[in-house]
Amino acid sequence: MIGLIGLGWYMVDLSYYDRWYNDSLSLHKAFGMVLLLTALFKIAWTLLNTRPEFSSVMASWEKFLAHSTHGLLLLLLVLIPISGYIISTSAGDSISVFNWFDIPALFSVTEEWRDIAIELHYFLAYGALLIIVFHVVAALKHQFINRDGTIRKMFW
Repeated sequence: MIGLIGLGWYMVDLSYYDRWYNDSLSLHKAFGMVLLLTALFKIAWTLLNTRPEFSSVMASWEKFLAHSTHGLLLLLLVLIPISGYIISTSAGDSISVFNWFDIPALFSVTEEWRDIAIELHYFLAYGALLIIVFHVVAALKHQFINRDGTIRKMFW
């Protein structure tokens, strides 16, 4: 997700005639669809498996923020690629995923809905970046200040 946000940020400054414009746009779309598939897998995994318990020394507000942050990140992992899909397929074109297969346009959208999707895509992506930074800072706090083993639980 961070890589896609960075690529999107880079692409905004490219002109249509820049030689990287089409290549970066194709990569952004393809990786966005891979992210959507990965997010759906992650959501299924989360629903079907138990998560590690929070540290017993965590305050209730920390647990609430952790649950809220995780839920919001999962939601954004779905909403951002869906808004990108709407933008990319609004003219009826399919999305090529690394020239392996195409994801067709399932429905047509008006220009007004396309513009709404563009705004959503932009604000959701930058909102996700802020939440990711918050999440990383919280994880580092638990690692270096609380020393409660939260990062170890996240990965193992």
